[in-house]
Amino acid sequence: MAFDGLFTRAMAKELDEALTGGRVHKIYQPYKNEVMIIIRNKGKNVKLLVSAHPNYSRVQITEETTVNPEEPPMFCMILRKHLERATVQSVYQPGLERIIVIEMKGRNDLGDETIKQLKIEIMGRHSNIILVNKDTQKIIDSIKHIPSSLNSYRTILPGSTYVYPPPQEKEDPFKADKLDILKHIDFNAGKIDKQIVQRFAGISPVAAKEIVFRAGLVNPKTLPPVFLNIMEKLKLHQYDYSLTVTEHKSDFYLFPLKHIGDKHKSFTSLSEMLDHFYFGKAERDRVRQQTLDLERLMKNEKEKNEKKLIKLEATLEKAEKADELQLLGELLTANMHAVKKGMKEIEVINYYDENGGKLTIPLDPRKSPAENAQNYFKKYQKAKNSIQAVKEQMELAMEEIRYFDVLLQQLESASVKDIEEIREELIEGGYIRRKAKRGFKKKSDAKPLIEKYRSSDQTDILVGKNNKQNDYLTNKLARRDDIWLHTKDIPGSHVVIRSKEPSEQTLLEAAMLAAYFSKAKHSSSVPVDYTKVRHVHKPKGAKPGFVIYDHQETLYVTPDEEQVKAMRI
Repeated sequence: MAFDGLFTRAMAKELDEALTGGRVHKIYQPYKNEVMIIIRNKGKNVKLLVSAHPNYSRVQITEETTVNPEEPPMFCMILRKHLERATVQSVYQPGLERIIVIEMKGRNDLGDETIKQLKIEIMGRHSNIILVNKDTQKIIDSIKHIPSSLNSYRTILPGSTYVYPPPQEKEDPFKADKLDILKHIDFNAGKIDKQIVQRFAGISPVAAKEIVFRAGLVNPKTLPPVFLNIMEKLKLHQYDYSLTVTEHKSDFYLFPLKHIGDKHKSFTSLSEMLDHFYFGKAERDRVRQQTLDLERLMKNEKEKNEKKLIKLEATLEKAEKADELQLLGELLTANMHAVKKGMKEIEVINYYDENGGKLTIPLDPRKSPAENAQNYFKKYQKAKNSIQAVKEQMELAMEEIRYFDVLLQQLESASVKDIEEIREELIEGGYIRRKAKRGFKKKSDAKPLIEKYRSSDQTDILVGKNNKQNDYLTNKLARRDDIWLHTKDIPGSHVVIRSKEPSEQTLLEAAMLAAYFSKAKHSSSVPVDYTKVRHVHKPKGAKPGFVIYDHQETLYVTPDEEQVKAMRI
């Protein structure tokens, strides 16, 4: 994920062309470290995503939608106060730093014209979004506050003077010539890519590795022409935005990363490429952060029921030996005359054994012969009566295991908006307590949001991502003659094709979605059942999301993430 100085330079140019002259329309802060700014420019709304996420920091134009909080965070309110209705004057990068500055002109409370700078620092876990007054360079606020106790060189707090990160004193790669490269690189020391990163500004390790790979380095003379050729193209903004994908790794850059692999996907813009690369990645990370408690609860409940099932199976095995207890009671009764109080055991002939074998019966020496016989009959009756109860408890335990297996699978593909529905389901099921929130009032008429996809022949396909969505999709939203799909005997999503007679291609694509949003997501040749919605039924008292169906047929498909991205609408 090489958002280095060279990449930042290209992004600054893309944003400058797309945003300059536009007016800030709306500002949201959907997540703790991310801001969405809607800018109206050239007759359309442009969504600018600015992220200071420690793992997914970036700035880009996006087509993705976000769920915004009911109450905006303080930083969002400050941005709205200073930037809403402001006009974007320019977007630029200072030097080759991983910083993009967006200058916006607006008016203050007195109506005077002011220029604010939104300084976006894209530096991994040190990333930040800082609002600065251009004239004074005083910080108005930032999405992350950095006191002097954490960084003595630059304090990032409201009222402090903005200071750029300390200069690294590296060479400008756009001004370098052959002699500069030969002077700064010690070919005998090895690790040429690391030396390039250390000596030249704006070049990330992944870009340096690609330069070295293309140079081949049969001898030192091969590096300068390759280095200079790449820099000349980048200087003239001649890019080939590429995502390089292998089985174990994927990465993006301004040109194909051939040292990673041979499979490259090209894009028309940096923002389009970043949308494609980050599709679901940042979302899944946020989900993981917000669902640690839910995942722990689900695993504990599943493990608890698995242990319970083992104990119940042992109890059942013991209960099913009830006939042996009855036999011992009957033999003891038949040999009552031979039993004396105080005996610990007695050996008798087993009349039910055709061979007339003998059987040793354990006795309680504190009980009389009749009491010992009665004790065996009581154990027999108790074991016999418990068999049905144990089987019912085993079925309930297995149902709980299946239920939490489904929920754990749903967490894997859940979006942030899906989490609350899963949490609400667990609250309604009595697994967790509802947290009291002052002024909180649940919308009783709120309907689950169903994800929509479109097949290659433009047929709509709907996908439920959790049990609430599955129930709503199958039992209320779907029409009786729509086609319903689900992975065969595998936890997964309910999928509905909005067509009575879909084409074979649409059926295969819908089956692929069902396989992708299931526990078999990373498998091949996944069995997917399909039938009409009219043949799908929810048993009375069944767990959320559970249904039974008949008249089904089965397809075998392999999940394809790229195809899922292409089908989403």
